[in-house]
Amino acid sequence: MTKFTDLNLDKKVLKAIADAGYEEPTPIQAGAIPPALEGRDVLGIAQTGTGKTASFTLPMITLLGRGRARARMPRSLVLCPTRELAAQVAENFDTYTKYHKLTKALLIGGVSFKEQDQLIDKGVDVLIATPGRLLDHFERGKLILSDVKIMVVDEADRMLDMGFIPDIEKIFGMTPFTRQTLFFSATMAPEIERITNTFLSNPARIEVARQATSGENIKQNVVMFKGSRRERAATEKRDLLRALIDAEGETLQNGIIFCNRKMDVDIVAKSLSKHGYDAAPIHGDLDQSKRNATLEGFRNGELKILVASDVAARGLDVPSVTHVFNFDVPSHAEDYVHRIGRTGRAGRDGKAIMICEPRDEKNFADVERLIGKDIPRLDNPLGTSSAAPSNEAASPEANETKSAEKPKRTRTRSRRSSDKTEAPKTDTPKVDAEAVTPVQTEAPVDAAAQEAAPEVKEETSPAARETASEPRQDTRTERRDDKRDDNRDDKRASRSRGGRGRGRSRDDDNKVLGLGDHLPSFIAMSFEERREAEGN
Repeated sequence: MTKFTDLNLDKKVLKAIADAGYEEPTPIQAGAIPPALEGRDVLGIAQTGTGKTASFTLPMITLLGRGRARARMPRSLVLCPTRELAAQVAENFDTYTKYHKLTKALLIGGVSFKEQDQLIDKGVDVLIATPGRLLDHFERGKLILSDVKIMVVDEADRMLDMGFIPDIEKIFGMTPFTRQTLFFSATMAPEIERITNTFLSNPARIEVARQATSGENIKQNVVMFKGSRRERAATEKRDLLRALIDAEGETLQNGIIFCNRKMDVDIVAKSLSKHGYDAAPIHGDLDQSKRNATLEGFRNGELKILVASDVAARGLDVPSVTHVFNFDVPSHAEDYVHRIGRTGRAGRDGKAIMICEPRDEKNFADVERLIGKDIPRLDNPLGTSSAAPSNEAASPEANETKSAEKPKRTRTRSRRSSDKTEAPKTDTPKVDAEAVTPVQTEAPVDAAAQEAAPEVKEETSPAARETASEPRQDTRTERRDDKRDDNRDDKRASRSRGGRGRGRSRDDDNKVLGLGDHLPSFIAMSFEERREAEGN
């Protein structure tokens, strides 16, 4: 059996390891530390919770034991995807540099630049940072990476998921070509493979477990859930979560509940607290001081249940986590491996329970395909129904009554709506009658006018006579029609005058168009007279 004393580590490092209570390295540590001490590039692939952090911190401390850092020029660089993981790496350095005088700086968001600049100006041996904050310092001219001798990329697959790969490539270009690179990841996506082929030189590949597998010491189960109604599904799902927590009893010492969305994290944490559970949320939108305080309370045992988003799936190192609950099936199958990896750490047993809705069955199939085995189904602790009967649930008699009342309400609404639609039809004759009455009184006047001026009657067209014989429509309708006709005539006149263009003057409207009162003599001539005139 390999021990730490067999790995050629510095004596001061071995003493710090003994003080921490460790004697035997994990497989990834035993495989990665020797080539790292030789100065080779290392590509480590291992599932989460197997001790990858110590795989690069221990050889780094040994290699950096001699030498001194200069201002704004760190000697080593560790890149982490999240603030929590960066803070965990910093804690590991504090533990293992107990007997060394190495300095470090932590560059993460949520902390003022001024404090970080002061540490960099003094010179640090180890710089631990997230990609975004590191580039911020570099672009402000506060950081020089030309003296980096060892560069570590931790949780590279998470870097890919969070969109940090372009930043990683940019940072690689800022460091010397002769650096030593230690690259660690739980999975190896094609993009990660491309980066390792580009920036690593003949790396020692250490793969202690099949890619994207879960620990054998973690018992996994899934509950297939379907809400009774769509509007009740979210509430019933939270009822199911509480039932699963209660079913674990005293075996649940502490646990982490993972949700896909930050909004659900807050809702689930608030719901658990409302029902008397000791729970608190943690996600990326919380202030960094609040996140640190919540994590510290969870590590110290002051907080029993932590409701988290995937931001805490990486970098949360609490060895005594007994349970992990997946309130949602993760969108990316790889996240499931990292989520359940928060339990069963350091050789302990753990348990992971997941709730799967019908809409998540495709993602659930991807999870089973990734881990290479079927996850055992767990019976719903609330019974065959998706949720326990709530106060809003009614008796069977009440349900029958409600179902009987629904068609009655429907018929009532249809009757009312039909009455409304028929109402205008009954009112229309009344309006027509009232409108016709004044027209009939005016009819004799029109007839008298026609008798007084018979010549006008003779010149009236047949269409006009037919129109006059028909009953007149409503006065308002006639006005609208007249106005519409006038508008049409105006438009036609404007087109004939070329009035579409802009800049028309008012004098244009007063001009006389056509022949006016003057009629040329040749137009008034008959055909015979015109023929004789042409003959002459």
